[in-house]
Amino acid sequence: MQPRRPTRPIFVGDSRTGIVQIGGGKPDARGGPSAPAPVSIQTMTAGYTHDIDRCVAEIHKLTAAGADIVRVAVPEKKDTLALREILNQTSVPIVADVHFHFRRAIEAVEAGVHKIRLNPGNIADREQVNAVIDACKGANGGRGIPIRVGVNEGSIIERRDKQKRAKELGAVFSEHQHGYLLAIMIAKLEEYLEIFYERDFYDIAISAKSMSAPVVIDAYTEIAARFDHPLHLGVTHAGPKETGCIRSVVALGTLLAGGIGDTIRISYASDPVYEVEDGLELVWSLGLRERKGAELIACPTCGRIQVDLFTLTQEVRKKLAAEITVPMKVAVMGCVVNGPGEAEGADVAVFAGDRRGIIYVQGEKVANVAEAEILDRLLEECKAFQTRVLAGEVKLGEKRVDIVPPDPIGELGSGWEKMAAERMGRGDPTRLTIRES
Repeated sequence: MQPRRPTRPIFVGDSRTGIVQIGGGKPDARGGPSAPAPVSIQTMTAGYTHDIDRCVAEIHKLTAAGADIVRVAVPEKKDTLALREILNQTSVPIVADVHFHFRRAIEAVEAGVHKIRLNPGNIADREQVNAVIDACKGANGGRGIPIRVGVNEGSIIERRDKQKRAKELGAVFSEHQHGYLLAIMIAKLEEYLEIFYERDFYDIAISAKSMSAPVVIDAYTEIAARFDHPLHLGVTHAGPKETGCIRSVVALGTLLAGGIGDTIRISYASDPVYEVEDGLELVWSLGLRERKGAELIACPTCGRIQVDLFTLTQEVRKKLAAEITVPMKVAVMGCVVNGPGEAEGADVAVFAGDRRGIIYVQGEKVANVAEAEILDRLLEECKAFQTRVLAGEVKLGEKRVDIVPPDPIGELGSGWEKMAAERMGRGDPTRLTIRES
């Protein structure tokens, strides 16, 4: 893990929603340098913004899932007209996603939106961009609102000038596709940012998304070396959750581990709640934010498992998500091989053998129960442990005793020799005998 890259901070939100800082570590217009803020999680609504009730309900759902910032699309005036009422009913900073018409950005600013997203490939007229900059600069009582400049792969290629488009496409799809694409992205970004700098506007975040994980990694790495603005990370058109999660985590995890990135959106062709959940898990796993709720670890597929571990794990996950808020580590292990070690390192753990489970709390054995009772007893111990943590009686991560793995045919053992003998039809349940050929 590399230290976070210092950037100019930007601030999204207001006194009612709370203000989310993005980036930090360098001076900004408000004063001296601030430390880089925790990496924030963004997502976007999937419904029509002008459908106020549904839009508000979706924003509430995404906020409850843990989204720090929510973006809404405003392709038409009826969408920006709905913004004021949406803002009155929600409690999270809202970003207006503007693509083709600069007036939508100005209308969104007038409605009180907290941030604007512009795309250089779709709004290139200098005077129109200047109008948006001036609106953002004078908004929010003169404190201004930030703008994200997105040079996404799918929208940076020229679309109106056919000759220019053919030339750019020829460069991108040549044998040097990757390098040319990066060059076009950075050139368009530099050209666009000059407009902002000339008007003394620096409350900017940058994104450079692609469907290709290697392009995303290289693009953000190059941009991070050239500009000191905070970076909004993402893989665009990542696909369904089943494959998009791998593509996104490869790119975003690589960048974040290298200290690059200040806010992220994982994008799926699916319910955006999954984007929030997976984004949070990514930053939690990298230690970039303090975890909220339990961290669940469990065995993979293995021939040693002696309980219905996969069903148990899913049931435990749902119960923990609903009832545990303390970031305790919970281990659900299926046998006596890795179980003791994981139980020793977890706050609450169960490991199984011979259709039973033994439960430990911070390394101390508290129960030995039948398989049917594991879920309820494990949850009971988690809730009791949470109560003690909140009362200050115990601390997370403490270990009290060393766990000695049980004898394979003892009280918790899987009975390897016994099972092997029974499979072979031998009479002695305590000895493994081998058939002679």
